[in-house]
Amino acid sequence: MFELEGPSHPPASGKPPKKLIILLHGYGADGADLIGLAEPLAPLLPDAVFHAPNAPYPCDGNPFGYQWFGISQLDPHLMFAGTRGAAPFAEAFLDARLQEYGLTEADTALIGFSQGTMMSLHIGLRRERPVAGIVGFSGVLAGMESLQDEIRSRPPVLLVHGDADELIPVQLMDRTEKALKASGVPVESHVARGVGHGIDQTGLQLCARFLLHVLGGRAP
Repeated sequence: MFELEGPSHPPASGKPPKKLIILLHGYGADGADLIGLAEPLAPLLPDAVFHAPNAPYPCDGNPFGYQWFGISQLDPHLMFAGTRGAAPFAEAFLDARLQEYGLTEADTALIGFSQGTMMSLHIGLRRERPVAGIVGFSGVLAGMESLQDEIRSRPPVLLVHGDADELIPVQLMDRTEKALKASGVPVESHVARGVGHGIDQTGLQLCARFLLHVLGGRAP
């Protein structure tokens, strides 16, 4: 298994990182698609380093992008199989960054978008030691029926989803929230009115507030 690569953003403080934020992109995109979130977040979390790895596979539908797994048309069995298959890559990347910086899961937050949300929830809830928090934009929990048997940690989760999402219906956020709560995971959620498959300013502000709460930082 090869190690993932992708762009990063150093701590705004200019000092060695004390916090780690991993951003996992969606289908057909790459790490550059999400690393831009570091620009508004870094001043609030000046000791955080941001990493946005490219998914392990070239995208079937976009030769310039990457995928964690092939499009499944939201088939729950295929989504779970795909997420499980790609999880070792994301796990290894996280482990390598923790070792590189001498940090722990308690210093770490995961941010996912779409397929990246599936990946973030999958690995973040199955680690022996809990990460500080998980933010999931426009995604869904894969393998809902298996979570109670496989969950190992219960970090706080923030879910944000547009009610005009044409790719992953907002109703799947509701199902994800219920499944997480049924497994004892503390969850906050927000429906972005009129927003499609994307991240709006309100969602970004909620993400920042959540990260400040779980990681600590400068109030906006």
